[in-house]
Amino acid sequence: MLPETLICLLNAALIQAASVQLSLNTVISLNAQTLPSPPTFSVPAAQDLTITVAFCSTGTSLPRFFVTNSSSVDDPGPDGGQDVFEISVDEGLGTFTGIFSDGGVLAVDADSSTSFIFEIGASDNGPLHEVLATFPLFGDSTSNQALLFSPPFDPPELVQPSYPNYTLPGPSLSPPSPPQSSPNFTIVIAPTSSQNLTSLPQTACMISNQSSSGNIANESLWLRDEEGWRTQWIIEGLSPQTNYTAYVVEGNQKLSGPMYFITKSAVFSCPLAAFLPYCPGVTYAVPLPSPQNSDILMYDSTNIPSSISDTLASYFTNFTTTLTTQACGRDYYSPLQTCADCQRSYFRWLCSVSFPRCGEASPSSSSSTTPSIVSSTSDSPTPTSALQPQSTSSSPRNAAFPTLNTPYEVLLPCIETCQAADRACPNFLGFACPLARFNANESYGVGYIDGAEPDKEGLGVPGSAQDRWGNVWCNLV
Repeated sequence: MLPETLICLLNAALIQAASVQLSLNTVISLNAQTLPSPPTFSVPAAQDLTITVAFCSTGTSLPRFFVTNSSSVDDPGPDGGQDVFEISVDEGLGTFTGIFSDGGVLAVDADSSTSFIFEIGASDNGPLHEVLATFPLFGDSTSNQALLFSPPFDPPELVQPSYPNYTLPGPSLSPPSPPQSSPNFTIVIAPTSSQNLTSLPQTACMISNQSSSGNIANESLWLRDEEGWRTQWIIEGLSPQTNYTAYVVEGNQKLSGPMYFITKSAVFSCPLAAFLPYCPGVTYAVPLPSPQNSDILMYDSTNIPSSISDTLASYFTNFTTTLTTQACGRDYYSPLQTCADCQRSYFRWLCSVSFPRCGEASPSSSSSTTPSIVSSTSDSPTPTSALQPQSTSSSPRNAAFPTLNTPYEVLLPCIETCQAADRACPNFLGFACPLARFNANESYGVGYIDGAEPDKEGLGVPGSAQDRWGNVWCNLV
């Protein structure tokens, strides 16, 4: 009679032979009706292995998944013993991480009478299926357009010049070269009320198979800020004053979202502006007449009025010339900030105040933001946005902008943009920001990021000018 240990090894070998092999760092798509018999899979050997399962359809009879790394277990199911673990699935996604030095077995307990679709992946480099912690970014909207961004990737390296050749760059007249490789992002948008994407399994394979609203007029890479490159979408064909839910799928397995936004009303007259290399953070509606001779009804570096761009370029140049009268790189005015930091902060502030942002209060609440959806889990009231009405007789906030023939509202820049430049720049420049107690709210949105309390104002406490629910309280380029 064979020893018991050898019998266990033979049983394990037979199970492995009968199982379908899971390839490392590969995803397989399965149907409950076409599972192998027995419905088991050989798990590859790895010291730190992550197994993920993702539901790609909905149903009432959901499959269960059991895994073991023990060679003595020949039935990794509900009654498989103490060395069998069930992969818990929440909102359609299940993740299990363990040590599989000699491999293992994954078993699927599914109703073969259904056509339920799911995916399985095994990786030694983190989960293949994942809900990302970073959300898509809402740029802005018009009555039928939306400007949206993927989560950031590949952050740029900020070059710090050094003495004696301390040379600061001038305003960018052409966009930087995009990275040679980038994640494959796909955007999915649907009306929140009629197509509730959040009720579905929150997996990439489920969301990516849903129909998407609107049409993509432009998809390109854009370096919007220091967080990194993003895929930028301009969506057209949306409905006015409609709540939308947006997801971004990365590489068919990773999901970012949900993020919410609402389009403006049908009378909203400001067009979008984007693709401005000297102001890469300007990705919102601006108070200009509708552009002419443009495939997409928006402004970019090719059709923005020269009176605006030329004035801005002269401001950039003059400021840089004045800044470099400081012995940058030799005489340090701060142990934390450099002339390059000052220049970047000033440029960001100048773009924010030079390109006024059009806004519109949510139709559901005058205390809401430029189009907004408030989280149902929020325990505090939504703060009032920094919206300032502009009549046809009002002088434009930037004199280089023409006067519109229709009233509109301006979403004031966040005062923290000004304060960041104030902190980063040397004192001799005389740069200063208004204080909250002296009517700073006439020119800036105050109290949305740092707080309006005198002991907090200007201290740079981390905060946010907008959230994933579509609330935008002040303009932070």
